[in-house]
Amino acid sequence: MTDGPEYGFDTLQIHAGARPDPATGARQTPIYQTTAYVFRDADHAAALFNLQEVGYIYSRLTNPTVAALQERMATLEGGAGAVCCSSGHAAQIMALFPLMGPGKNIVASTRLYGGTVTQFSHTIRRFGWSATFVDFDDPDAVKAAINDDTRAVFCESIANPGGYITDLDAIARISDDAGIPLIVDNTSATPYLCRPIEHGATLVVHSMTKFLTGNGTVTGGCVVDSGKFDWTASDKFPSLSEPEPAYHGLKFAETFGPLAFTFHGIAIGLRDLGMTLNPQAAHYTMMGIETLSLRMQKHVENAMTVASWLETHDAVEAVTYAGLPSSPYNHRVEKICPKGAGGLFTVALKGGYDACVKLVESLEIFSHVANLGDTRSLVIHSASTTHRQLTEEQQIAAGAAPNVVRISIGIEDPKDLIADLDQALSAAG
Repeated sequence: MTDGPEYGFDTLQIHAGARPDPATGARQTPIYQTTAYVFRDADHAAALFNLQEVGYIYSRLTNPTVAALQERMATLEGGAGAVCCSSGHAAQIMALFPLMGPGKNIVASTRLYGGTVTQFSHTIRRFGWSATFVDFDDPDAVKAAINDDTRAVFCESIANPGGYITDLDAIARISDDAGIPLIVDNTSATPYLCRPIEHGATLVVHSMTKFLTGNGTVTGGCVVDSGKFDWTASDKFPSLSEPEPAYHGLKFAETFGPLAFTFHGIAIGLRDLGMTLNPQAAHYTMMGIETLSLRMQKHVENAMTVASWLETHDAVEAVTYAGLPSSPYNHRVEKICPKGAGGLFTVALKGGYDACVKLVESLEIFSHVANLGDTRSLVIHSASTTHRQLTEEQQIAAGAAPNVVRISIGIEDPKDLIADLDQALSAAG
């Protein structure tokens, strides 16, 4: 559904990438639970392996169920193509892999999911890569952090855990001036609330585990390519602009144009890193996306109601929800997330660390889990869990101070959520 009329989001979230099965007429995309695919003949097999023909070889690389999800994700984000993989963390490595090399670095926001901060602070160093963390509310600091070895700028549209909204247009101008791609993690917003490519992003990554699937059943990640970056404008990205030895000197940018990054992600990234999304997980995610707009509307509505109530509670020091008029990020909602500020935010308690722990233990409807974006309301004390590997200074910078709990608002009755929070806050003293 990429050609023809301009369909609305609600239509595309159901139909993009999904066609009746040609063999059976099945209307829902089948789960193609297969490892390999039969070639028509030797010439067909050779053409597939030479990237001269698009098709299916082996499910580590391509699978019809996963391909349908990739098309849906690219369509919803307004990108040229997409590569789905096994998790959000896998998507981040997949996004960086074609861009980086030993000694190269990225400039990343301090306001990131704790696991991402750890991945960028420690794990990527094993590849010889590094990250410089900067407050993205300070554009001059972002610009100053970029040097000749910088290969990407990385941020979240709506930051986890605090719900802070990034001025994507301002950051995109800086990355454009430097001639490097902007990578935006759009997990917390989803393409329903924010379309980073329209604000200048080159690549968009997702943990599809969260709001996209929406039911807490499977993990999955995705990298969406805008198709708008010129990989040949400099010598910074040889993986995409220079001859690839494994494919007889093929140049991805020259051969595939706007789909260069996508084809590289499959032909090199999935081939060698093996971060494959299984077809059953792809199926669950596609089913979840069919109701994405309906769920996100309810997430936003409930989050606004609950955050407004929390802001007035005597035990609460602060609420970070960007939808609140009191938020310093409220002015960015209309520009970056015009349909709402999402369902994620943090609450700082006057009682500190101990009160946070007691609150989490006293909630009944809210589930204490290391996840977000579920239909169920979720809660976690980030400083003792998802961000515990960080220093207190890093925790504070990321919006996960010791006196803060992260709340992911679900689609339940908001009156019930407020009642549950009320009794738990009382129990927390």
